Amino acid sequence: MASGSLMAGLPGVASGGARDRGQRGLHKEFRGLRGGRRVALHDMNMLVEAGTVHGFLGPNGAGKTTTIRSLLGLIRPDAGEMNIFGHEVPRDLRSVIQNIGTVVEGAQFFGNFSARRNLRMLATLAKVRSTRVDEVLELVGLRDRAGDKVKGFSLGMRQRLAIGATLLKEPLLLILDEPNNGLDPAGIREIRDLMRALGDGGVTVLLSSHQQLLEVQQVCDSVSIVAHGRHVVTGPVSDVLATAARGEVLVRVDEPQTAAGLLRDAGMTVTTRPDHLIVTDVDDPARITQLLARRRLYVSELTPLEPDLEDVFFWSSPAPRRVPPRPRASWPGATRVCPAMPPSMPPLRRCLAGTRRRTNPSR
Repeated sequence: MASGSLMAGLPGVASGGARDRGQRGLHKEFRGLRGGRRVALHDMNMLVEAGTVHGFLGPNGAGKTTTIRSLLGLIRPDAGEMNIFGHEVPRDLRSVIQNIGTVVEGAQFFGNFSARRNLRMLATLAKVRSTRVDEVLELVGLRDRAGDKVKGFSLGMRQRLAIGATLLKEPLLLILDEPNNGLDPAGIREIRDLMRALGDGGVTVLLSSHQQLLEVQQVCDSVSIVAHGRHVVTGPVSDVLATAARGEVLVRVDEPQTAAGLLRDAGMTVTTRPDHLIVTDVDDPARITQLLARRRLYVSELTPLEPDLEDVFFWSSPAPRRVPPRPRASWPGATRVCPAMPPSMPPLRRCLAGTRRRTNPSR
């Protein structure tokens, strides 16, 4: 799958253009009502290999939804190129749209109709064989509830039904935008198992999310992390995790303060915790036990700490700079909305009274 500078080495999805071909990444700006410009995507590059589950991660406002909408032809980027299964989009979108299924926002169904009836209507509209309905219900784990009215479904069941609706036409690419939103742990596990089953079945899954990162880590083969409209890191999950590895080791010992001093004297970086130590940049954990044992300090626990996607996410997604709010005024030249009022008056009444007075200067 591709977007802007997103291109696939194997027949898949790409966006942004291949770097080795010197192509520019995906760029998109939006104009504000007052003439200002907001950069949503800047030199965005992403690669999704065919037949894999790919996590598309980033905080709110990072450009994930803009990238997905560009891929689907809903908005047109200002620069860059996108390819899906070897077809340039949006130019050749009609050639591949039948192979794409999307769940971008909460799907709507007829609540008084059963799950099977809802899917049968959709299958008729899409000219899909009727036997596909029961196949999809089996695939998303709703076969036993196929005859129940949708209005009685949990949020997780509705989400699985929405995914089932997109699977009616047997897509090769499935795009999911925040599929775990609002789900309880049971629903999250159901969606995770379903995505993994789809990936194992040869469907390319693009999973966009900014939360439940440990779930993403369990289900995805590869990930791309974006921040402020820019690509930060991409690759197999194991490679991305390696970028955040700091060689940290958790150490438990009877005298942590004494042990911390000894390790620091040996040139190690040590962070003290109430009941343990965190030692950073350790090439050989056995050296810790050797140093402490010489002073008759014996380690009760020595555990290497492995990074997870949450660590990489927060490391690569710095918080945006805070801009102080502009002072508000009720008319030109005013400096305060609520002038001083008698202290005996309740705060809300003082504010309202001040607003009334300031909005009618003639009084």
